[in-house]
Amino acid sequence: MDPEILRSSFAVVERRAEFAVKYFYSHLFRHHPDVRGLFPLDFPEDMERQRDRLFAALTHVMERLEDPRLPEYLRELGRDHRKYLAEPEHYAAVGASLLAAFAVVAGPAWSAEVEKAWAEAYGAITNVMLQGAWEAQQHGEPPWWDAEVLARTRHGDDLVVLTLRPHRRLRYSPGQYVSVNIPRLPGIWRPYSLANAPRADHTVDLHISRVEDGVLSNALVRQTWEGDVLRLGSPGGGLTLRTPADRPLTLIAAGTGWAPVKALLQQLQQLDDTYEARLFLVARDISYLYDRDAVEHLQARLPRLAVTFITPAPGRPKAQATERLLTALGNRAGWTRHDVYLAGPPKLVAEIGAALPSFGTPAERIFHDLLPPTGEERPRPVGPAEWLLDRPQPAWHNPAGRAPHA
Repeated sequence: MDPEILRSSFAVVERRAEFAVKYFYSHLFRHHPDVRGLFPLDFPEDMERQRDRLFAALTHVMERLEDPRLPEYLRELGRDHRKYLAEPEHYAAVGASLLAAFAVVAGPAWSAEVEKAWAEAYGAITNVMLQGAWEAQQHGEPPWWDAEVLARTRHGDDLVVLTLRPHRRLRYSPGQYVSVNIPRLPGIWRPYSLANAPRADHTVDLHISRVEDGVLSNALVRQTWEGDVLRLGSPGGGLTLRTPADRPLTLIAAGTGWAPVKALLQQLQQLDDTYEARLFLVARDISYLYDRDAVEHLQARLPRLAVTFITPAPGRPKAQATERLLTALGNRAGWTRHDVYLAGPPKLVAEIGAALPSFGTPAERIFHDLLPPTGEERPRPVGPAEWLLDRPQPAWHNPAGRAPHA
């Protein structure tokens, strides 16, 4: 692969990403109508998410062409794509349509040399992804895990905790997430963190917060009951414990970001109750500080765990919670010694992650996953003038950290 050619041509395409992806899907479905069933066309917002995930994966690859860890990312991507029932011929169809879209969008910047570079790069990428899929199959890993809903606990109108029992054992590390699907909504998968360390009965908890226009979150919160069966994709994510027992750590969780942090704290309890840790739990309103019993339970078993709850002042907008969190963090000492684990809405994670180095935390000791947007972010501008003068950060652009699955 020629990184310089790939990056320079991708920079041209990225500036017209909206049109590029529309052309890509139009070309793909016209020339390969058999792949149409792999995409959730009934829900336009899901096509937008699919577009963002496609460019998130492409951006991730472009930024890490020389990174020795890239093959592992691609193998995991291929392993995860088995849930879409993707076959080798589907990869070939996608590649042909992707290059066709890039050629149209790039215009004069597209040449025989550029096309050759992209064809070779796509071939190398898909070979590694298919290797990951093959390895998962050889290890007996299913495309997804069917999991029965054993219990359903409501917290207000918009949040539920689902306890599931996978029909086959799901092996994962605390802090990881899985993609979730309901069979009656084929093709629609959303990432949700596993909210517990592995248990002897192999059950898992998911914390589901309803998004106003979210197709899957509404179905999970309001239309899912005991006895229903969900599908869980392969575990993924890098928010896993890597802090030695002699180093203190800080955990910051906002909203249902409490789920992976809770799993990490349970792991600390199992490993060594002498860990020095501080927990900041953030919510947009005091009524959203759910699962307090679990927090108290962990405090009782981790004697060196300090807990701080953060909410806006009564009657103030929810954004004040972030301001109060930054103030609380600034009033704490010892940041140069702490590892920091962040989980919550992408906007908050990005803002807090950017502020932590100013407190003294080394950037390499700030850990979080970057997941797809939930729909609350600022919408893209519709006119070329607004795009040029006030261009927002693309939803697929992850300047640091791990890209979401495509």
